[in-house]
Amino acid sequence: MKHHIFLTGMLMWLALPSAAQVAIPHLYVEQDTCVEINEVVVTGLTGTTKMKYSPSPITVVNSNDLRKHSSTNIIDALSRQPGMSQITTGSGISKPVIRGLGYNRVVVVNDGIRQEGQQWGDEHGIEIDGETVNSVEILKGPASLRYGSDAMAGVIIFHDMPMLTENGIRSSLSTEYQTNNGLFSYTAMTQGREDKVFWNARWTQKIAHAYQNKYDGYVYGSQFREQAATGHIGLIHNLGQARLHLSYFNSVPSIIEGERDPRTGAFETADGFDNIKSYHHTMPYQRINHYKAVIDNTLAIGDGSMKMTLGYQQNHRKEFEESPDEAGLHLQLSTVNYDIHYHTPVFDSWQLVTGIAGMYQRSTNKGDEYLIPDYRLFDAGLFGTVSRTFRKWTLSGGLRADHRHIHSLELYDRGFLKFTDFTRNLTGYTGSAGIIYNITPRMNFRANLSRGFRAPNISELGSNGVHEGTLRYEYGNSQLKSEYSSQVDIGFDYSTYVISIQAAIFANQIDNFIFAKQIIPAYIPFNPDLRGLPIYEYTQGDARLYGGEISVDMHPVKNLHVDNSFSIVNARLLHQPEEARWLPLTPAPRWNMDIRYEWPAFPLLRENLVGAYVSAGMECNLRQNHFYAVDDTETATSSYTLFNAAIGTDIQVKGRRIATVSINGNNLTDRAYQHHLSRLKHADINRATGRRGVFNMGRNISFKCTLYM
Repeated sequence: MKHHIFLTGMLMWLALPSAAQVAIPHLYVEQDTCVEINEVVVTGLTGTTKMKYSPSPITVVNSNDLRKHSSTNIIDALSRQPGMSQITTGSGISKPVIRGLGYNRVVVVNDGIRQEGQQWGDEHGIEIDGETVNSVEILKGPASLRYGSDAMAGVIIFHDMPMLTENGIRSSLSTEYQTNNGLFSYTAMTQGREDKVFWNARWTQKIAHAYQNKYDGYVYGSQFREQAATGHIGLIHNLGQARLHLSYFNSVPSIIEGERDPRTGAFETADGFDNIKSYHHTMPYQRINHYKAVIDNTLAIGDGSMKMTLGYQQNHRKEFEESPDEAGLHLQLSTVNYDIHYHTPVFDSWQLVTGIAGMYQRSTNKGDEYLIPDYRLFDAGLFGTVSRTFRKWTLSGGLRADHRHIHSLELYDRGFLKFTDFTRNLTGYTGSAGIIYNITPRMNFRANLSRGFRAPNISELGSNGVHEGTLRYEYGNSQLKSEYSSQVDIGFDYSTYVISIQAAIFANQIDNFIFAKQIIPAYIPFNPDLRGLPIYEYTQGDARLYGGEISVDMHPVKNLHVDNSFSIVNARLLHQPEEARWLPLTPAPRWNMDIRYEWPAFPLLRENLVGAYVSAGMECNLRQNHFYAVDDTETATSSYTLFNAAIGTDIQVKGRRIATVSINGNNLTDRAYQHHLSRLKHADINRATGRRGVFNMGRNISFKCTLYM
């Protein structure tokens, strides 16, 4: 570890003229930011458009916003956004949740295609290097019209760095250290352009030992390692541009099982493991490799344009439980994605987008333990959208038809039939219609009605095995129907130089909502793999979700920003007994507040410290009494408040930026808490203290430095 510490120290020393100059990345906020926010171009449901013309709620997170707070992965960095949350397994694995819905109800788009890497698994994160992300769009609400099945809750679109507008080469080197889990992160990037040819390349490595909190101490099994390599090369031609993306992502997270010594309450560790702060993985652990290649081409056809995207992904997921060298569970998932759509030229204020999109998947078991069967999947969707702007009104909408074919293959294990052969053909028809009314140049009203669709995934249809990360045995149900959602969104925004307000409410009715329900073991024939674990089976019911978000960004005096946001969602299962009335994994109501003061040019050091600022923040999660209580599946979660702070600046010499440095502090009061969506909350009871489960990370200070070359 000495070389990690040395490199981090050298970068910090090079960036800091003196020990007193510590800071965080500058957020370039113009005086008229509130007015210009709606001029941001987004990828909406009806094609590329300005945000003010999108009837569905969209949040844009730029690169400066991503650096406001320290995080351990890219979903963690987004989880504070209004309407967003995360299902976590320690500090290394996060799954996105939008308005109370997660897993295969959220589509993640990266490099222009949907990320496919076993999203159904509780302990499976997303295989994306957060350092490559320059900005993010969060589409809230059913987005099946544009993205097909699984986009029922919304879509998260990651954008990489834009290409250089001038010839030349730019490079940067960045490092970060976090105190709680000893996280070290390094990333090196270079990008360039020579006339019509442009390129970008990046390498990232991240390591962390076990995190700690004041109730559990160091949490055994929470360490992880990541490394990633990404790059693209592109060509600007007479009719548009073409680009090839290549990426590799490797992650080795240990698995937290939460088993404790009944006398002391200390975590039980594997034989021979006596260094809880080791960066080496513990038993059990996962090893994930994700490979991806994407070709996209944009062509100008007359006054319109056509975009064609073809991608290939291969995901290897191995789980090591008994032996550190031989994987028990080994899943190999190969996916081919395709998307072709055409933007017609604007005619008399009308804009039309038509296209076809889908994917082919093949999943194979290569280990000697099984949870899901081998399967083949083919997906195709045909869609068309239209929009028109006239006077103060913008109207938009569209229709889509999807067909999914999934074939599960028969498999015998130790002479017994493990998985049966079955085929499902699932068809969905979706659409949306929305309006925007520009009440004044600074005030907009928007409303949207949408219909979403989600086909059941292979885990829900065909699982039969121990799901190690969830500490339960799971049975699928091959007769499950597709989910359908009907959602109404109503929004309002108002912006001046002093205040910006964005508010949205929604109501969502989901038919055939799929969820796992604990069942009585006597219902299941004898199975040697049960090992005393709780048994869950997938079932269905109708659900109703409603809630909303409000954000208020105030500038009471020059350079002072006071940001407040509040999110709430109520999620109910209909026609259920009292203990089963609330939907599992529903986020608690949350209030975020940040106060930030900026110095565009720091006093006394105007030529060296540019954009310095200091900020303080609060995250208040209210008590969650709405939980799925059947068989103690979930429990209530107490309220808690976390306090954060940050300080930062850019450093420049002779008008040229040479470095950005930052210090971020999270959970400064070292509050012991459990997030309602933490899967570790329901681990074993600590017999020594009477507390159930594992608590979240305690106080964490992050130091980050980026050098520009």
